[in-house]
Amino acid sequence: MPFIDSKVTVKMSDDKLETVKSELGKAISVLGKTESFLMVGFEDDYDLFLGGNKLDAGAFVSVKVFGQVNSAASSEMTAKICDIYEEQLGIPAKNVYVTYQGFSDWGWNGSNF
Repeated sequence: MPFIDSKVTVKMSDDKLETVKSELGKAISVLGKTESFLMVGFEDDYDLFLGGNKLDAGAFVSVKVFGQVNSAASSEMTAKICDIYEEQLGIPAKNVYVTYQGFSDWGWNGSNF
């Protein structure tokens, strides 16, 4: 039940949306999750500031999962996210923030797990 929500400063074409979504679908296995329940959201052309300066190329990524988040796995996932965003969107890793949250209550299809 993972959800990856991204706010990026760059404009994303439909092709880029599909490519990044697909790459995140592969990467989510690092957290012991599968793409079959992965939900992904993007907010592109978003204003982000870091250190008081507007970023031309930056991202804030929030990863939420059902269950606990393993620190070693989340570190590996951060590296994968940064690689994907740099390779596909031209956003340098130094301009990417990633947060993780694990939840014990997660609802889907009219009930909770």
